[in-house]
Amino acid sequence: MSFKNIIYEKKNNVAIITINRPHVLNALNRETLLEILSALMDIEKDPDIKVLIITGTGDKAFCAGADVNEFKDKTLMEILEFIELGHRVSTMIEDLSKPVIAAINGYALGGGLELALACDFIIASSNAKLGQPEINLGIIPGWGATQRLVRLIGIRKAKELILLGEMLTAEEALQIGLVNKVVPLGRLREEAFNLAKKLKEKSPVALKFAKHTINAALKSTLPEGLDYEKMSFIALYSSEDAQEGIKAFLEKRKPVWKGK
Repeated sequence: MSFKNIIYEKKNNVAIITINRPHVLNALNRETLLEILSALMDIEKDPDIKVLIITGTGDKAFCAGADVNEFKDKTLMEILEFIELGHRVSTMIEDLSKPVIAAINGYALGGGLELALACDFIIASSNAKLGQPEINLGIIPGWGATQRLVRLIGIRKAKELILLGEMLTAEEALQIGLVNKVVPLGRLREEAFNLAKKLKEKSPVALKFAKHTINAALKSTLPEGLDYEKMSFIALYSSEDAQEGIKAFLEKRKPVWKGK
């Protein structure tokens, strides 16, 4: 697959999407979002891919957000379509059957942070700056931050980020649970692949069920979530991987996953 605005690679069962618009700090325009969406569709249907890493070109920015040029001289319908496209991309990342790691190298602002929020893990370089500065442009986040931030870091911190529009350092983001880990910039890619390696050792079926069941907790009441967990457990238990995992544990050996 050939793309203009992203670099799409597959290495050792890991897919890497690199946003490649360094001249605008990897900002997202419509064309870039469509390319990311196309790559995500390919990853979803490729049984050889176990984990996805999303990052940005260079050491200045993961993604500085939506390309402001997309808002210039546009009709309300065109703006709505652009917002909905961003939702499609973030929702597909969130619902992907495989774990997704955001490797944040530098700025992750606005739509860039919203893209990362849809991922399962966020590793940030020590020079990273994260924030939702939309309020400074007289607008609000439009790709999920008003909803995901509340669920991830609580309403107080979410309001602080969104209403003030100020940036957090990587360490500040770590302290409030916005990112999983902070590493030196030179080790960012290595750490992302180390995490991907650990995930690849797990059953793909169990990872899929675990991810979807955890995500369900954000969209349901506790009784509903517990019912969903129960049914997911039963469905997973009937898989070949579950039977292999239990058998391998009893036989004191490493399981051989089939992804079934």
